[in-house]
Amino acid sequence: MATRDIRPSTAHTICDVCGRTLLRGERAEAYLHGDARRWVCELCKSRALHEGWIREGTMPSYDQGHSRSERRRSLLSRLRARREAGGSDGGNGRESYFDDEAPAVAPAPAADSPAPAPGAARRRDRPREPRHVRAVPTSVEQKTVEAIELFNASEHTRTVSGVARSLGLPTVAVSPSTVRPSQVNLVVSWELCWYRYEVDLSDDDPTVRVAGQGYELDELEAGERSPNAVADDRGTLSLGQ
Repeated sequence: MATRDIRPSTAHTICDVCGRTLLRGERAEAYLHGDARRWVCELCKSRALHEGWIREGTMPSYDQGHSRSERRRSLLSRLRARREAGGSDGGNGRESYFDDEAPAVAPAPAADSPAPAPGAARRRDRPREPRHVRAVPTSVEQKTVEAIELFNASEHTRTVSGVARSLGLPTVAVSPSTVRPSQVNLVVSWELCWYRYEVDLSDDDPTVRVAGQGYELDELEAGERSPNAVADDRGTLSLGQ
């Protein structure tokens, strides 16, 4: 009887930062470290960036060294052309290569024009900074609903869906933080693992972040194991038990 070579669906299941074997449904992203290609799990992205690793696909496609040399040659060509054209500042013997980069001098005000009020010029020149004020819901239910909507619009639903295909539907607990009123915690747990997500509703552009991960339910607080929401097979959350 011929044997079959069974291979996992993904060829990269070990994070090169923490050395952890990724759970089924998790995705590793490629980062560049010198000439080497590394794979990083979702929890180690910030550590990879701190170490100077560059996410694959974010580097410019052109040759930066060649571009710099071209800019240097272009600058030297312009200077040489101006020098050959006799670009001097009024025949005083000093060559002026950067006249086009000199700051423009404002014309003097007319003699009969009224003098500006003190500080008026500064007020006109100072750009007005836009104000970004985001209203944070006050009730627990409103915070919970908004946090669930943000989670369902994020890429984390794919992680929940992937793990659910192997371990079944999870237990979901959504609750505002007791330390930061604008923060909401979402804990998705199975018998063999759990994920903790958090979202700060006071951010200008709130995003869902991975705040923790583990493999023992005893690592969670009692409230984080008390479900008040459910997940479907697509990883989408909704209120209710």
